[in-house]
Amino acid sequence: MRFKSALLCLAVLFFSQPAFCADATMFRGNAQHSGVYDAAGAATLGSVKWKFHIGGQVISSPAVVGETIYVGGTDGILYAVNREAGTLKWKFEAKSRIASSPAVSDGMVYFGAYDGNFYAVETATGQLKWKFQTGGERRFSARHLHGSQPAAETMPDPWDCYLSSPVVWNGSVYFGSGDGNVYALNAASGALKWRFKTGDVVHASPVIADGTVFIGSWDSYFYALDAVKGKEKWRFKTGEDPDIHNQVGIQSSAAVADGVVYFGCRDSNLYALDARTGNKKWAFPTKGSWVITSPAVRSGKVYFATSDSGLFYELDANSGSVVFSLNLQGWPTFSSPAIAGDMLYVGSTSGRLHAVDLKNQKMAWTFETDAWKQNGAAFTKPDGTADYYAAFASDFYDDLMTGYGKLLTLGPILSSPVVVDNVIYVGGTDGNLYALI
Repeated sequence: MRFKSALLCLAVLFFSQPAFCADATMFRGNAQHSGVYDAAGAATLGSVKWKFHIGGQVISSPAVVGETIYVGGTDGILYAVNREAGTLKWKFEAKSRIASSPAVSDGMVYFGAYDGNFYAVETATGQLKWKFQTGGERRFSARHLHGSQPAAETMPDPWDCYLSSPVVWNGSVYFGSGDGNVYALNAASGALKWRFKTGDVVHASPVIADGTVFIGSWDSYFYALDAVKGKEKWRFKTGEDPDIHNQVGIQSSAAVADGVVYFGCRDSNLYALDARTGNKKWAFPTKGSWVITSPAVRSGKVYFATSDSGLFYELDANSGSVVFSLNLQGWPTFSSPAIAGDMLYVGSTSGRLHAVDLKNQKMAWTFETDAWKQNGAAFTKPDGTADYYAAFASDFYDDLMTGYGKLLTLGPILSSPVVVDNVIYVGGTDGNLYALI
């Protein structure tokens, strides 16, 4: 970031079919990552039904299947929570930071952790079924990161805050890794089916449609791979940053709808590519602001938000033209939007969940995390925008890391909301998983 400036919906649908999920079995609700949920949505905020507190931060987005919610924490624990009461059912201790959103299929829950292991845990008991060791996790690193000093030093990016979230399809589980590979494992045994090597860290989450895996890498390429064989079908090159300040690479996960794949990039564009050929249909420029969110797609419209500029957009899916936009008070957005009925929900680094009325094209309501209520004023300008100079003392890298830590005390919503039976589930870095009605 430039701080200076209920059926398990596991079947792959044809491109022409809309993708909806009653349960939310994986990141973005389904294998196409549409971000659309089979619920009417809440036009007004009633109350907090419950909140479940963990010992770390909730960056992972929840999976909701039946009466159970599965979510990971930076305390190294995967939690299974009773959906009605918000009470603990069981917990699995990976003993390593979990920033991967779990996927649930056939009595198993799958997720990755920073120890470089990919885990499969039984949903009924929380017992380990198997684990697979990758080549090891790491964050994206670059020299002179975000313009920080010292310029010759290679620095890990604190905003590379997610791990790849798995998708389950046809008896296999797919995910990316900090070792630069995309993996396909046998979902039952954890045996390796194939791996595909990219040029850098892969923390975007895979999407599968029509037998093809779509995924981006920090190497600035977006890939289409054969889901069965792992062979490359095509690749698409995004933009470069000549100053190597890390305004490059693909952190956003894609969504596929109607034969088009949509994804954001740190080169300050949202892209729409032909899913079969990789040819660019259009690119929407965001004037220097990263697109970290994974877009939601429904009925010929694409929805996403930006980082630095803190804007929300609805675009025409065919042309990329703006239908309408809203200002999220200038706070960067990493959380991916969720659509339910006429409502859209998206989190912000300000520690707020914004509810957008899509029919009337306006903000309907805003929810604030506990940490934002307590600490938000200290880092907010009188006009409501972020006061980065209150967090970042200088452009020295150590001060960048200290400032990032200060912003996490605001309870940012980096987790993406999930809507099931008109209850909105979302996590905050204040350690709370919230159920809103």
